[in-house]
Amino acid sequence: MQKNIIFDVDGTLWDTTEVVAQAWNKAIREVGKTAAVVDTDVLKKEFGKTMKVIADDLFYDADEKTKELLLEKCCIYEHEALEENADDLLYPDVAETIKQLSEKHGLFIVSNCQSGYIELFMKKAELEPYIADWECFGNNGKPKGENIALLIQRNKLTDAVYVGDTQGDYEATQLAGIPFIFARYGFGSVEHCDWAIDGIKELLNIDYSR
Repeated sequence: MQKNIIFDVDGTLWDTTEVVAQAWNKAIREVGKTAAVVDTDVLKKEFGKTMKVIADDLFYDADEKTKELLLEKCCIYEHEALEENADDLLYPDVAETIKQLSEKHGLFIVSNCQSGYIELFMKKAELEPYIADWECFGNNGKPKGENIALLIQRNKLTDAVYVGDTQGDYEATQLAGIPFIFARYGFGSVEHCDWAIDGIKELLNIDYSR
């Protein structure tokens, strides 16, 4: 049995796009110097990319200094909004499934998000005791594929799969050399995968040995 499961966050474990869109538009109004307007559909196309790429995509009409300021403000207001949010942003069965999986599998998270985002997710979802380790772009500037490989090396994992929802997630697993489970309920689409699920609960019944 495959013992270790590495998760993406956005589009795989929860959907924060409505809350984040409001926070980012607040930052855009405050900073100005861009015509960008953010909504949930826009964010679903961008989540999963590194923060630098997202800034280039959304704030293409701004200079580099303004992009950095916009991104900084977006991340600050996003964190504050998610801290204050009282709604359940998790996909169905996520908390219960993570707890059950932790009984037989090592669980990890790798994301292209900013520093502190994974910790915030775990806190809000009350899942800190079940996640053994995590890594993100915001911590070290490395893209997802390199961070998956880094986490595998750091934890001396000999068998792992990655669960994500975008083509970029699949490509990251190819770089890291591990199988990919596609979360079809998420934000994106993929050309190839080793398994596909329509709900996270299906992870409990996958035959990881094949």
